[in-house]
Amino acid sequence: MLVLAGSFLACLGTVHELLNLRYLRRPPAKPPSVSVPVSVLVPARDEAHRIAPTIRSLLAQGGLTDVEILVLDDNSTDGTADVVRGVAPADARLRVLAGTPPPAGTLGKPHACAQLAAAARGAILVFVDADVVLSPDAVAAAVAVMRGPEPLDLVSPWPRQLATGFSGRLIQPLLAWSWLTTVPLRVAERSARPSMAVANGQFLVVEADALALVGGWQSVSGEVLDDIALARRIRAGGGRTGVADGSAIATCRMYDNGRELRNGYRKSLWAAFGSPLGAVGVAAALAVVYVLPPVAAATGSRIGAVGYLAAVLGRIPSARWCGAAERGAMIDAVAHPLSILTLLGLLASSWVGRLRGS
Repeated sequence: MLVLAGSFLACLGTVHELLNLRYLRRPPAKPPSVSVPVSVLVPARDEAHRIAPTIRSLLAQGGLTDVEILVLDDNSTDGTADVVRGVAPADARLRVLAGTPPPAGTLGKPHACAQLAAAARGAILVFVDADVVLSPDAVAAAVAVMRGPEPLDLVSPWPRQLATGFSGRLIQPLLAWSWLTTVPLRVAERSARPSMAVANGQFLVVEADALALVGGWQSVSGEVLDDIALARRIRAGGGRTGVADGSAIATCRMYDNGRELRNGYRKSLWAAFGSPLGAVGVAAALAVVYVLPPVAAATGSRIGAVGYLAAVLGRIPSARWCGAAERGAMIDAVAHPLSILTLLGLLASSWVGRLRGS
């Protein structure tokens, strides 16, 4: 019975994903010019080794008639500010701000973003992480999505993730796959339900007025998943948030190796599902839907084989957001059960660290 239920849900998830892909917001290839002031904001702490390409891509943005680029040096110890200034020492659009340490009870990323928002003068605020590289019209294209026929107050153009190594190829495609499979995106845009919020702080575009209305980044100062928490705050304040396909306009290399990936997920994955009970529930559901059917298929179950095939087919589209070649995408899709098991191991490790205070 569990194999049948898991296989049915795997098929349902793939059908739902295909519907989402059909209606997913996509930036225009040739966006119109943006006439209102835009502030591009980069929080950066110890990013000297990778921030230069990010800054060059921001300085190359077209279609913006009034733009400033603010980089907050968040108490770096590696000369991040010097690297930023060295990219374009004479460009008046670029300013480096010195960050202050976060107060007690406030986490570093939302505190850095709050300082940037306070210093910005733009009507539109564009938050970009220091490991993201944008195409030349990325900001204008994102604004076109946000202020299009069905306007949003906050939009996340989901960047293409550059996965490194075996663990990266197992885990990173699950980022886009998870919301494509589980969240009815166009319904979610019209809903105030917190559970339907999708956001990615790597590349986040928000109306300055909407951000101020809900108390800014200070309102999520203690949240580990601050991007999702901010989207939820804006929804609660009556605003609309959404996600868009940013695979053609932004790339992000979150981690350079498996150790960085494990540490990165371990520090925050515990916060993804609300409570230990929620984490157990999600883990059990993932195991039933995406691990049990292929195990049953290996013992001759045709129903399990159908569920496994559905999961593999559902995994392939996520390659658009993970930089895999066609052949590599198929190999990664076939390994989907192993991806889920790896994710569950990271989730368990994250909760153990949380409960131990580490």
